[in-house]
Amino acid sequence: MAPVLEVKGLSMEFGGLLALDAIDLCIDAGEIVALIGPNGAGKTTFFNCVTGIYRPTAGDILICRPGGEPERINSLKPNQITARGLARTFQNVRLFPNMTALENVMVARHCRTRTGIIGAVLKTRHAQAEERESVRFAYRLLKRFQLEGQVNTLAKELAYGEQRRLEIARALATDPFLLLLDEPAAGMNPKETEELDALIKGLRDETGIAILLIEHDMKLVMSISERIYVVDYGEMIAQGRPSEVAANEKVIKAYLGESFDA
Repeated sequence: MAPVLEVKGLSMEFGGLLALDAIDLCIDAGEIVALIGPNGAGKTTFFNCVTGIYRPTAGDILICRPGGEPERINSLKPNQITARGLARTFQNVRLFPNMTALENVMVARHCRTRTGIIGAVLKTRHAQAEERESVRFAYRLLKRFQLEGQVNTLAKELAYGEQRRLEIARALATDPFLLLLDEPAAGMNPKETEELDALIKGLRDETGIAILLIEHDMKLVMSISERIYVVDYGEMIAQGRPSEVAANEKVIKAYLGESFDA
């Protein structure tokens, strides 16, 4: 079986500055993998390359829906990559603030509906049926994320932890086989982080989705990840199981620190 994501020799240069230098990374179906490193190491740049926000200077990005054929996505736009089964969240929450929680999820779901502009304007029977199904689908997702009580609440009025959960729910509405989470625990208190840990593991166990996350909370990373990649100054300096990475001298020196206890 082909990996759901295989990155080979990925490099990204900004005006002579090499932000990523020949990065290799691989994720299998149903796997939870973390990408860690100091601030400015290139982690979000990597996400932006994989999701089409940046076009990499060199290298290959291959995706493969389980049971499908590998496809090179280097030249695709973000919406095209989303349509192929990759979804992401952002380090800074990017919801539609003046839409309700339900509307935020429904907007994301539209990439999996077939109603065109004419059908939507004329409110054809098919368009109305799809709209009703989108509402049901969005509500089920909100309930899964314990947001059913906030269905009609504007996104900007939700508590911060609820906004984080809503952003993940919205990403899942696109029906991805690979979910990329950019610092999902940022700004959360310990209780919220613990709940996020259980939520992510539960999603993987229930759906079989693969998950790649960037995260600075090492307790969460070590608890949730099956494998970890470590970058520093745009270079991959280590990879392996959590226990292997925690004991790696390069990782301790560059990021974890001598006092880290796995």
